Amino acid sequence: MTVILKRKASILALILAAAIALPACSASVATEHTASPSQSDNVPSSSAKAPSEEPSTQERVLLSISANGVTFTASFEDNSSAEAFADLLKEGPLTLSLHDYGSFEKVGPLGTDLPTNDAQITTQPGDVILYQGNQVTIYYDTNTWSFTRLARIDGVTRDDLLAAFGEDDVEVTFELALDG
Repeated sequence: MTVILKRKASILALILAAAIALPACSASVATEHTASPSQSDNVPSSSAKAPSEEPSTQERVLLSISANGVTFTASFEDNSSAEAFADLLKEGPLTLSLHDYGSFEKVGPLGTDLPTNDAQITTQPGDVILYQGNQVTIYYDTNTWSFTRLARIDGVTRDDLLAAFGEDDVEVTFELALDG
């Protein structure tokens, strides 16, 4: 019951923040829509809603990743997997138990299946990956395989991630955040 209440409170807070920001930005909305597509590269397309529900066009939807009192912000990839993950997080924060694997990643079950967009990639520290459609992995080192990238924590190092996540199992909370 507590988890449901927390999720509802998070959704309400996100809607309230968008409702407050929208009137303040309404004068610039017309010019924002004529801007180049690169301004919205990291916004999952499923975030487009009726104007009364949509954050201002100056705000991007980001992924907040928290563990042990440390929070990182990641930019979503532009694919259907990232959109589905963002849609899942619209229901509220999601806390997963991640375990260390191979001394290069933290991985744990998502509890549901998401669409995959696998491609041969070499991961970097800060990559948030969907593995086999039902597991979330945060890489703190490199690995080459066929994966689906969900998001990327920019400007983070292996040491930054290990300082936050530790060497062992860790509880990690994923939630939506607004930038702007």
